[in-house]
Amino acid sequence: MTSRTLLRAGLRAVAGAAALTFATPVLAVYPERPITLVVPFAAGGPTDIISRLMAEPMSRALGQQVIVENVVGGGGTVGVTRVAKAPPDGYTLLMGNLGTQAASVGLYPNLAYDPRTDFEPIMNTGGTPMIVAAKKDLPVKDFREFITYLKKNDSKVNYGTGGVGATSHLTCLFLDALLNVKPQHIPFRGSGPALNALLGGQVDYVCDQTVGVVPSIQAKMINGLVVALPTRLAVIPDVPTSAEQGLPEFQAVGWNALFAPKGTSKEIVDKLSTVARAALKDDNARKRLLELAVELPPESAQTPAALAEFVSKEIDKWVPIIKQAGVTGQ
Repeated sequence: MTSRTLLRAGLRAVAGAAALTFATPVLAVYPERPITLVVPFAAGGPTDIISRLMAEPMSRALGQQVIVENVVGGGGTVGVTRVAKAPPDGYTLLMGNLGTQAASVGLYPNLAYDPRTDFEPIMNTGGTPMIVAAKKDLPVKDFREFITYLKKNDSKVNYGTGGVGATSHLTCLFLDALLNVKPQHIPFRGSGPALNALLGGQVDYVCDQTVGVVPSIQAKMINGLVVALPTRLAVIPDVPTSAEQGLPEFQAVGWNALFAPKGTSKEIVDKLSTVARAALKDDNARKRLLELAVELPPESAQTPAALAEFVSKEIDKWVPIIKQAGVTGQ
């Protein structure tokens, strides 16, 4: 073998080693810096609470801090759009929910993203049962009286939500349709501010996720009127179900889930999925989530593929309901 041949062979070997070096260690060193988890609603709401509970054990497992950043506006679509346009490098993630990843398709004709194609699904973090809760001085003692009161006074009654298209808004719209009423909708930049308005008596009631309202119900700061489920919740056993209160068709469960921008490598998505699944088993996070009545998904529903299928089904379910109600976010 000539010296020139040896040189070429050596260069090829070096090039091959270099290619291998640059091709394989990306995941080995990920993450090298903190990760931003975008919550598209204000602090203090259900999506924010779940995100912060998940972020702590995920940070420990990844060896880098997962920083929750609240990016509000447009019923959650501003924050979601930001993540959709972020580099697909695993350093910008999204905690989306029913409103941003399903209802938005029916609400916004010029939506800047497609929940089905612009994200890499990571994991469904769990279902969040919906509750109707009223301010303390609303003159009703239970959900039956609330229905009667609402039907007689709907033009004078208002409800607060996390914004147009938020899970809280969709649930109240569902209730409006069932009762054939049109109370005034007061949108906020998240369920946290809406709950604060309820606590302060600025709105009459909310239809929100257990995560946000259970502590205030337990503290008797607001009146929990009904759980939109077939069975009562152990954490607030005195709040009856919709079936017990004469409106069994009022069934609603929200959800929150982790996503990455489209194009994020499968290796990174799989690593994040593994870490997120482990976070649901973390003693502190799991205990707190269960205390807030979050319905943790079974193992089979915690995969990226399961979340992708779930999102498509939720879009198919909610878009016709929204169109029938004639509600738009623009």
